[in-house]
Amino acid sequence: MGVTRIIAGAAGSLPLAVPSAGTRPTSERVRESLFGALESANLIESAAVLDLYAGSGALGLEAVSRGASSADLVERAPRAASVIERNVRAAARSLPDRRVTVHRSSADAFLRAGGPSFDLVFVDPPYDMTDAEVSTTLALLTPRLTDSAVVVVERATRSGEPDLPAGLVVDRVKKYGDTTLWWLAPADAADAGQPSAESQSA
Repeated sequence: MGVTRIIAGAAGSLPLAVPSAGTRPTSERVRESLFGALESANLIESAAVLDLYAGSGALGLEAVSRGASSADLVERAPRAASVIERNVRAAARSLPDRRVTVHRSSADAFLRAGGPSFDLVFVDPPYDMTDAEVSTTLALLTPRLTDSAVVVVERATRSGEPDLPAGLVVDRVKKYGDTTLWWLAPADAADAGQPSAESQSA
C-alpha cells in the first residue's frame, strides 16, 4: 500500500494511505497546482465538497484541511473505501470542526439518491471509463450543484474534452502532461459573466 500526504492547511503533511490497486491517485504536483488555483479564487473556504471516485480521499481531505466546511467522499470499491475511512480517522484529530462522510456507493447511485447541493466537486473516474459513462455521471451531478459551483474533472489528456450534459460548460482547462483537469461550471453561472475558459499546459 502506497502513501501520499495532505499538502497544506490544518492537517498539512499528514500521511494518507493509498489503496494498493484499483485506484489512480492524483499526483502531488497536480494537487498542489489545483488547490493553489482554488484558494486563489476563494473557492474552498466554507465550501460543501463532494469527492466522487474518491480513491484514497486525498482530494476531499485536502479541501477540508484548507477550510472547506464538509466533504462527502464516494467510493464503490470496498478496499479503497476502507482506506478512506482510515484516512478520515487520522485526519479527524486535526479537523475537529469539519464534517467528513464516507459513502460506500457508486458515484451514480449516490447522485441518484438525492440530497444536499455542493459548491466544489472533484470527479476523478478511472481513465478507462468511457466518455458516455462520465457524461452520465455529470448529468446526474448537475442538479446537485449550487449556482456558483465548480466541478473539476480529471481525465487522461488523450481522452479529449468530456462530453458535457446540458447545464455544464467548460470554464478552464489545465494540462499536466498525460493528465488534464477540466474546470466546469453551471451554464447559468457562465452566462451571468463568470470567467471565460482558459487553456494552459504545465
